[in-house]
Order: sequence, then structure tokens, then C-alpha cells
Amino acid sequence: MLISNIRCKVMNGLLEREDWAAALKMPLGVIPAGTGNGMIKSLLDSVGEPCTAAHAILAAIRGHKRSLDVATIWQGETKFFSVLMLAWGLIADIDIESEKYRWMGSARISFYALKRILRLREYNGSISFVPAPGFEDVGEPSGSCVDSMEPLKPWQHGYQGPKVDLENLNWRKLDGPFVSVWLHNVPWGAENTMAAPDAKFGDGYLDLIVIRQCPKLTLISLMSKLNDGGHVKSPYVVYMKVKAVILEPGSRTDKSMKEGIIDSDGEVLARGKGTYKSNLKSWMVYKKLQVVVDQGLATLFTPV
Repeated sequence: MLISNIRCKVMNGLLEREDWAAALKMPLGVIPAGTGNGMIKSLLDSVGEPCTAAHAILAAIRGHKRSLDVATIWQGETKFFSVLMLAWGLIADIDIESEKYRWMGSARISFYALKRILRLREYNGSISFVPAPGFEDVGEPSGSCVDSMEPLKPWQHGYQGPKVDLENLNWRKLDGPFVSVWLHNVPWGAENTMAAPDAKFGDGYLDLIVIRQCPKLTLISLMSKLNDGGHVKSPYVVYMKVKAVILEPGSRTDKSMKEGIIDSDGEVLARGKGTYKSNLKSWMVYKKLQVVVDQGLATLFTPV
């Protein structure tokens, strides 16, 4: 299957089919015709090829395949499957709220990022996670976290979610306030944004990028380093790999009656009170949600 971008509707549609296992054996070919093109940029950049439609189509024609991790996000009985990223805080605000400046083209992101940093928001909340080997010392122990982890509820049809023994995992926790929380499945979030330089397509982990406190001028500098992944080397950035996450979003620190936006794969997953277009319906509510990654669930056409 050749698609312009692996949007959430494509992956969610495949995984909700009764024959989801057979459907996912069909490799997906991606061409750069979307807004960000992070998935195809990640694929082509991994072999040093430019992110163009011609190179993307050639990759599909060659027929080489590679597995792709899929994250299951759930809240109660509501589920969402993600293959690119999840963001809360600064990155989500820029991605979603800059829609009002779409007439500016791609410049809207840079323009609104500067505007948002100069009037920086911080959010209360916490994030609990199961670290990958080598990151066990990040954060504080969170032994009670499993008690608050809601089990995946069976659905009538389709993929039932990853089978992970969450009770016997090493849970850790970071408390806010947060400037930004960003989960990434592949290196590039857009053609000019290397969000997670160490991310792998099928390693069974998500890359977590967290900023809690950061001076505004330093933050502007960090944003300018997104084109080559240099931001993750900053002492203001926590960068690690995780297997599972519990995100508990809170209100803004300056205005307790206003909350934030949770964005996944370019879609608004949840809108809190007082946010941009908060009257519109979203997939989930602005409360605790859970994420677990399933290794190599989907298949992509790859250049080599």
C-alpha cells in the first residue's frame, strides 16, 4: 500500500479490522506529501537519501521491508494507535495552535515557536515510565505506579493491544512542572526536525524527550538545534528510551483554570480547559493516559 503519510487514521483503521494480523503483513510505502513527512524522512535519511517523492517511490518499488514499532495509547475503553510521536506542552502547543497561521506555509512553525517561547508556559503533572536498560537511574522510583495502571480492556474486534507484564517492570517517575514532554518512535518528527536522533524503527522502545525548566534564551537555542538532534545533549533535556509510559497532565502553572493539549501523530488526542479550539471533540479527555509500545507490529517498505 502506498500512502502520502502514515497518518493515524491509516494505522488505526488497519488495527481495528478483524483480520488486522493479515492486514499488517502488507508493507506500507510512504511518500512525502504531508505537512511534516517525519516517517519517510526517517526512512530515507537512514541511508543518506534525500526526502523526495521519487526516492520514496523507488523504495517501495525495490520491495525491501523493515518492521515498525506501534504504540498503543489508551484511556478507559478508548484506544489510539501511534507510529510517529506523542507530545504535550511546548511542542504540542506549537504543532496544534500554529494551525491558525497555516497561510504562512512552513514558516508558521518557526514563527509560532518563537512566540510561544517568549510567552512560555509550564504545566503541572507527572510522567511515569519503564526505562530501557541503561536508563534505570533516571527519575525517582514509582512503585505505586502499577496500582494506578488501568488494564487494557478487550475490544469487540481488532488488535487487542500489547501483552506486557506491567506489574513486574521497573517503574520510575518525573514530576513537573514541565515545559515539554515528547515521545518519539522514529528519529525525525518533520523534514527539518530530528527530534530523537537515537530512535530506531523496531527496537521495541520509544524515545522520551523531557524539558522541565529552561531559560528562554537557552530554549530558543535548543529549538534551533532540532535540525540535527543537538538539543538532546543539553543539560536541560532528559533524553532516554522507555517501554511504557503513564502521562498525568495538569494545568498551567500560571493559570490554574487553563490546561494543555496532547498531540499524537499530528492529531489532537486531548484538549484541556481553555485551550485552542477547546470546544471541539477530541479522541480522549485531558486526564491520565497510558502508552505501551509493541515491537515490530507493522511493516514498511524501506530503501535497503
